[in-house]
Amino acid sequence: MNTPKFELTILGSSSALPMIDRFPSAHVLNVHGRYFLIDCGEGTQIRLRQEGISPVRINHIFISHLHGDHMLGLFGLLSSMSMHKRSKPLHIYGPVALSNLIHTHLELMHEELNFSIEFHSLEEGFSGVVYEDKTLSITAFPLNHRVVCFGYRFQEKIPLLNIKPEIIVQYALNYPQIIALKCGRNVVLENDKNAATIQTLTPDQACFLPYEPRSYAYCSDTQYAPEILPFINNVQLLYHEATFDASMSDYAAQTAHSTTIDAANMAIQAHAKQLLIGHYSSRYHNIHFLEAEAQNVFPNTTAVKDGDKWA
Repeated sequence: MNTPKFELTILGSSSALPMIDRFPSAHVLNVHGRYFLIDCGEGTQIRLRQEGISPVRINHIFISHLHGDHMLGLFGLLSSMSMHKRSKPLHIYGPVALSNLIHTHLELMHEELNFSIEFHSLEEGFSGVVYEDKTLSITAFPLNHRVVCFGYRFQEKIPLLNIKPEIIVQYALNYPQIIALKCGRNVVLENDKNAATIQTLTPDQACFLPYEPRSYAYCSDTQYAPEILPFINNVQLLYHEATFDASMSDYAAQTAHSTTIDAANMAIQAHAKQLLIGHYSSRYHNIHFLEAEAQNVFPNTTAVKDGDKWA
């Protein structure tokens, strides 16, 4: 069985000032062939085209906060979606003021979209599940920044179990019994030739997990905030901003941002398997220095670049 996709693509890794090789913040997560856009800085739709991802395939957009480097690309993206004759509703998640901002833009531009927008407005301090289906749950949680700001955790649900073929033959299992075991339920073997020795067949005996559920947490602009640990605990892939190097910790605190060391310490405390850092200040042209600094605290750290993919 091929494992369904759970692939992150970095569209932009810069902070407020775009650079020639670094666009402002935007990530896209492919979960089982569905695309979820996380933040939408300037140039996001250009980066989507470079990655071969049609904007029309994006049905859910998650905005962390209303600073320009995280959402100014949204207006152009909406216009392009409309020109592509999009008809499906688009779901947008973010701070309450985002809805008014988009409506005002559309009114001033006298622009009518070909599709409806379903706003999921998040009140200041909100935490909880904002999206859920049979394979995925998405939780929003507050970050500690100068304005209302949210992080998002994407958590894959436990997949349907695979049954061992030899077990089907050994116990002559019928279709309802197979489905029950794959769904994690016990099966009573009545009138079976082996009933004298085995009365109940459990999923642990008959099945195996095809793959471990995967998870990704996006922590955009925030200062060091251990209060978010319950939301990112045991996450497999943690993205945490690291705008500054360790020598600028005082300035990071003043601007409500994080250093490389802050991000690495959060990864340790969250028991994350892997840390991605980004949102670099434009003062840094060589991000390898930032990567090395974080790796001294949390070895499994990577400083992301635009176009990087993680699966």
